[in-house]
Amino acid sequence: MRSAPPALPDQPYHDLTPELTLDALEAFGQRVDGRLLALNSYENRVFQVGLDDGGFVVAKFYRPGRWSDAQILEEHAFAQELADAEVPAVPPLALRVDAASPHARDPQTRACGQPSTLGHFRGHRLSVSPRRGGRSPELEDPEVLRWLGRFLARLHAVGARRPFAHRLRLDVDTTGRQARQWLMDADAIPLDQRSAWLSVSAQALDLAQAAFERLNGVRWRRTHGDCHPGNVLWTPEGPHFVDLDDACMAPAVQDLWMLVSGDPQEQRSQLHALLDGYESVADFDWQELALIEPLRTLRLIHHSAWLARRWSDPAFPAAFPWFDSGSYWGQQTGLLRQQIDLMSD
Repeated sequence: MRSAPPALPDQPYHDLTPELTLDALEAFGQRVDGRLLALNSYENRVFQVGLDDGGFVVAKFYRPGRWSDAQILEEHAFAQELADAEVPAVPPLALRVDAASPHARDPQTRACGQPSTLGHFRGHRLSVSPRRGGRSPELEDPEVLRWLGRFLARLHAVGARRPFAHRLRLDVDTTGRQARQWLMDADAIPLDQRSAWLSVSAQALDLAQAAFERLNGVRWRRTHGDCHPGNVLWTPEGPHFVDLDDACMAPAVQDLWMLVSGDPQEQRSQLHALLDGYESVADFDWQELALIEPLRTLRLIHHSAWLARRWSDPAFPAAFPWFDSGSYWGQQTGLLRQQIDLMSD
């Protein structure tokens, strides 16, 4: 793959040392004890931080340039709205600058929003949340799927109250065509794979757009947006989400299709268990099932653009070494051809 011009700084976290991380939390009133554990996250940098009282919080440092302050605060407000409606979610804590901390004297240190859930510290933006544990859900269990369906129906009921004003809408143009155009403009596709990938991606996006247009109106609502099993934690009290970073306006089915896997029969069985639980709480628009393959297509193209955009971040070549191989784009072309077949059926 030829070197694409980075859309964001080459090393946005080069100065995010353990010392700076702990200083930032102390500046916002967290009494840290020095325990620091990096958690799995590529887009942002997330840490479990120990406190003097023996507890823990989770600090998220946002990737520069990805979201505006308004978009981040809108995510925080959605998480709080869910929690207020007794939908299990983990909203960030309200932050205030601790005037007693020597780290608070930096003129860049400030909190923004009402309440102030987003902090600025030495060029970084961060939020702090309570730590919530859990394990991966057992998605092969129909009762677990029904429980998740009920949970998502409650989340979507809150999401339908009002639209996002600043966050993205997951449609073909925003998620698919813009990503494809960026890959073209950045010259990120190898020459020997470029023609085939561009051809099938254009055809796949046209079919995805036609699928959206065939529906008798799409009901856009606030959704989790990235509801894969890794973003769901299970406790004896049931599920909760730990990451609303990709919350967006989308059809409800966007939060269901990534929870199913296996062969077509297994996927149908899992999906019906999810919907059985969902419809015990709220009505589901069954015509949205026709959007599953179009949404999967958008995710494939968006994911390729995401990796290309982030390739100058040293964490990405280390985590995704296969992306820079000649076979990756050929594989993606094959997957998009499969999507074309599925959407044409």
